[in-house]
Amino acid sequence: MDKLSVMHAFRRIVERGSFSRAAEDLGVSPALLSREIKLLEESLGSALLTRTTRSMSLTDAGRLYYDEAAGILDAVSGVETRIRDGAGAVRGHLRVNASSSFGQTVIAPFLPGFLQAYPDLRLTLSMDDRVVDMVEGGFDVSIRIRSAMPDSALVARKIGTIRQRIFAAPDYLARAGTPERPQDIRSHPVIGFLLADHLTHWSLEGPEGTISIELDPKVRVGNSLVLRDLLIAGQGIGTLPDFVSNAPEAMGELVRVLPGWELPAPVIFAVTASRLGMDARVTAFLDHLRAALRG
Repeated sequence: MDKLSVMHAFRRIVERGSFSRAAEDLGVSPALLSREIKLLEESLGSALLTRTTRSMSLTDAGRLYYDEAAGILDAVSGVETRIRDGAGAVRGHLRVNASSSFGQTVIAPFLPGFLQAYPDLRLTLSMDDRVVDMVEGGFDVSIRIRSAMPDSALVARKIGTIRQRIFAAPDYLARAGTPERPQDIRSHPVIGFLLADHLTHWSLEGPEGTISIELDPKVRVGNSLVLRDLLIAGQGIGTLPDFVSNAPEAMGELVRVLPGWELPAPVIFAVTASRLGMDARVTAFLDHLRAALRG
């Protein structure tokens, strides 16, 4: 027996003063309502209604049950209304997880405008270059950059792509020479991203199709910003995502190596735990993130 459904039916019978009118409101037959109330009375061990062919009235137990059931139903309705209203409001606590480099170079610049637009929002931004358990960490959304997301109970939505290209400092190339072909990379010190899928294997796409080269990076670091700084300092050659390389390339601190070649484009995923859809907080955050990526 669905107690809330039976409570609702009983309340409607009492307020309409008739099984037939209540049944019409609820879209069921009077006979079905009669059976449900009989089962309810049997489960309570007490009569709730006194019925004759001409009238119906509440017993003392029926009056008590009606008053308490009405209070419970009103409370449930109030909670549901507050949740529905809150689902469309950008307020509360938003917990976001992202890699350190993406958080600092892409997310941090738009946060002032985002927080100004939603003054009732609290924000926790956790930046970690390793993949964390977002459910255990209590995150509402995690921004992950991968070639593909493994199957899991989590929901991954593609929000953009990045370009992964090869860079070095101009003075390093002037000193060590500029690679002319992908295979030439092997004769240079390579700085690798410790957590990347391509740490020791570069699959480069270019004018000759796809060329794979095996590498043993001289230096391996777990943060793209540190890798960028080592390249700027002339320590070798390495790959960088465009959100890290754009600024130093524009300033002339880094230049493209083998400009016709690059690694397959990774995807930026927004990962959430719920399959019921994103709430207003996550939606607003991702709207600002998409705008930042377009800009």
